[in-house]
Amino acid sequence: MTLQRIAVLGATGSIGRSTLDVVARHPDRFRVVALTAHRNVEALLAAAREHRPRYLAIADESAAPALARAVRAASLACEVLSGASAVAQVAAAPEIDTVMAAIVGGAGLESSLAAARAGKKILLANKEALVMAGPIFMEAVTRHGASLLPIDSEHNAVFQCLPPHSPGRLAANGVRRVLLTGSGGPFRARARDELARVTPDEACRHPTWNMGRKISVDSATMMNKALEIIEAHWLFGVPAERIEVVVHPQSVIHSMVEYADGSVIAQLGNPDMRTPIAQALAHPERIEAGVASLDLARIGTLTFEAPDFERFPALACAYRVLASGGTAPAIFSAANEVAVDAFLAGRLSFLGITGVIDHALQRVAARPAHALEDILEADRAARAFARDAANNFGARAA
Repeated sequence: MTLQRIAVLGATGSIGRSTLDVVARHPDRFRVVALTAHRNVEALLAAAREHRPRYLAIADESAAPALARAVRAASLACEVLSGASAVAQVAAAPEIDTVMAAIVGGAGLESSLAAARAGKKILLANKEALVMAGPIFMEAVTRHGASLLPIDSEHNAVFQCLPPHSPGRLAANGVRRVLLTGSGGPFRARARDELARVTPDEACRHPTWNMGRKISVDSATMMNKALEIIEAHWLFGVPAERIEVVVHPQSVIHSMVEYADGSVIAQLGNPDMRTPIAQALAHPERIEAGVASLDLARIGTLTFEAPDFERFPALACAYRVLASGGTAPAIFSAANEVAVDAFLAGRLSFLGITGVIDHALQRVAARPAHALEDILEADRAARAFARDAANNFGARAA
């Protein structure tokens, strides 16, 4: 058995921690070579004490001195690197075979792309990399012989339900539809006029999943599903009109694929991210992930609903920006990140999130995306506009 040498980008977030939990269960299979974080020195140091990586990279350069001091005090033999470029450097390091790309948001794009250009096995949890730069990212995967395995529970489920293939190279022969399931979040049954009073703590109280705050808010607005529509298009080469969303509150069926003969294949499991992480780490084998067996008799009932596009306008918007192409998806994603940050900081109402996104899409011109710089420029412009729009929305709400 060949030992996989792993870099975990975003090691202190929920996906990063789950990855390290799975890895720790299989020391004969996996060796952690690098860990990165944005600025959480304490959590990164704790992970380094347990896993003893060669590299520690911290994106926020102001936190690097504290990390270096802590590493020396703990007598750890880790090389400390800092800055966004250091995270990309780690992702492409020759000592590493497998990269868990788990940095949240647009901040994860450049390191994920660096891993693709270095021909790594990429476990992609950073959906924004494909949303923002789908054609560029997939071209890099193909050109450099990288291996791409999806970690989002929905896309990992689709991957498991499809015939053996490489993401992005699916011959859609026989595939009628890809059905992405979503819980509907905590406000699935709440009247839209009540959503204006939603608090950040309410939005982050997901009924079935234990996730970070940003993705929890995305689930509450169903923006996560909107981003997943775009991600699925690039991962599997499926036209947008053959990707549908189904609301499934129990979060037991993680997604489905319908075939031309009427067969529908579903992937089921408890809502625990260690399942898709373990599947991707060991693919094509299966390993223990620490996840309990699914007890269908106890669950008893699985229910499904059509999504409410009026209550969750981000879903319809996803199809529009995918059709527009170019930099439109990058504007969509960037505006959402800024709006969610403003909501979590108490500067914007819950309904103001989609308001800011709509304004950004109307006012920031989408252009063709020929190169990464086109994407990054659109991202910068959308963030600047969304910050001003969020302040204006917040001022009106006050």
